[in-house]
Amino acid sequence: MRSYRIIALLVSLWALTACAHSPTTASEPVRFTVLHTNDHHGRFWRNDDGEYGLSAQKTLVDSIRAEVQAQGGQVLLLSGGDINTGVPASDLQDAEPDFRGMRMIGYDAMALGNHEFDNPPEVLARQAEWAGFPLLSANIYHAGSGQHAYQPYALFDLGGIEVAVIGLTTEDTPRLVNGSNTTGLEFRDPKQEARRMIDQLEREAKPDVIIAATHMGHYDNGEHGANAPGDVELARSLPAGALSMIVGGHSQNPVCMEEENRKDPDYLPGTPCAPDRQNGTWIVQAHEWGKYVGRADFVYRDGTLELERYRLIPVNLGHEVEGNWVLFESLIPESADMLALLAPYQERAGEELQRRVGEVDARLEGNRTQVRSRQTDLAQLILAAFIERADADLAVLNGGGIRDSIEAGEISYEDLLRVHPFANQLAYVDLDGAELAEYLATVSAIPPGSGGYAQLRGVGRLEDGRFTIDGGPLDPERRYRLATLDFAAQGGDGYPALSQHPSYVDTGFTDAQVVRDYVERHNPLRAADFAPAGL
Repeated sequence: MRSYRIIALLVSLWALTACAHSPTTASEPVRFTVLHTNDHHGRFWRNDDGEYGLSAQKTLVDSIRAEVQAQGGQVLLLSGGDINTGVPASDLQDAEPDFRGMRMIGYDAMALGNHEFDNPPEVLARQAEWAGFPLLSANIYHAGSGQHAYQPYALFDLGGIEVAVIGLTTEDTPRLVNGSNTTGLEFRDPKQEARRMIDQLEREAKPDVIIAATHMGHYDNGEHGANAPGDVELARSLPAGALSMIVGGHSQNPVCMEEENRKDPDYLPGTPCAPDRQNGTWIVQAHEWGKYVGRADFVYRDGTLELERYRLIPVNLGHEVEGNWVLFESLIPESADMLALLAPYQERAGEELQRRVGEVDARLEGNRTQVRSRQTDLAQLILAAFIERADADLAVLNGGGIRDSIEAGEISYEDLLRVHPFANQLAYVDLDGAELAEYLATVSAIPPGSGGYAQLRGVGRLEDGRFTIDGGPLDPERRYRLATLDFAAQGGDGYPALSQHPSYVDTGFTDAQVVRDYVERHNPLRAADFAPAGL
């Protein structure tokens, strides 16, 4: 029954058309293809299983571009943003290999994502130079000036029709990044700014097709919870068909619809993918990390735009079958030219990982048997970093998330990655006193010896067993911010699931990054300052 719904939806989607934005009538049909990725997050190099990476992506895009051009069509390659943050080899080099690699592939434009503001403005300016293609956002302004801070849109001639691409960035950005990086910027409502920009384009440039490259997220039926409104809400807020297509990012899912207003939660690489359709607008998103390249093949005839075919193409994705690694589709060879560009960055990153980030005067305990049975000073250091980065009242960490100790002396980033090898991401949630008391009662009851044993900071207990937060009794009328990792927040190690709570925020910063930044800010460290106290 489920497969029937998917096939039926695909047939109906391919048959529908989107109205164009210009009365221009094409005497001959014009074909063009939109390719898209999003939420790259530093994955310029393949992973240990040979999946994704810009070298294979270049081979794939080159082959599609050659195919389309041989048939008389044109290709537009877009990104939904968030190139920064996620892999040390990229982070340590300000994503230079990523942006230069995207330039070699031939990206035409991208939306600015919230993680483009993980660095100071001067770094983003350098990244724009490395990219050589427009970094777009129509809803970011210089505060108080009414002037766009970044290029709001770009125009492209695709075989005789003009396509406008508008960039839009989540208005949540200031609360997701270091505030100093957005000082002097105003993030306006993308829905209102999209309407304003569409009206301006139709008056002045009069494009045939308008596309939005967004970093706002796709939420089924527009149910965005604690997040700012996303692509579904954007499409519904505009006149029907005002946007032909939204190329999205931020929520990091494959937008493949199982039924109306519901994505397939178990999408399998290489199977058919039906994009969302809202108010006459196609909405697409290609998961994350370059795992897929989305491909939308359009034909424009007599003032009407039709989607002929849509695919998510897996980039060397695989899975384990009876102990063997098996690809979902045929192997995509890596581009020799791209490897030549990227290999020096990958090698340089290895050297950078040895760079000193700080020092400590005594050993910090991270031994497996210790962190799973008692509170330790290394856990307290990590939790202090979580609290500072999330501006939280308390923090919790499953002991199994700590995998090594830190010896006295110099600390390198590689040392921190040995402590945190899983690249879990810092998250936080705002709970009322009753919710927090119930949560703490559950996690503190996990017995010693298991990976779920709770390391806690900012939490204590009174003689009657009631919890204290930062030295004061837990107040059932107050709200508290709890910092943790996405692994625990999603129910890992038996923790209560928090990821669906309306106030839940995944910062996108990995555990090792957060600790590194804390060590650099507070260097040199005294181990005695992190002696466990409270529980």
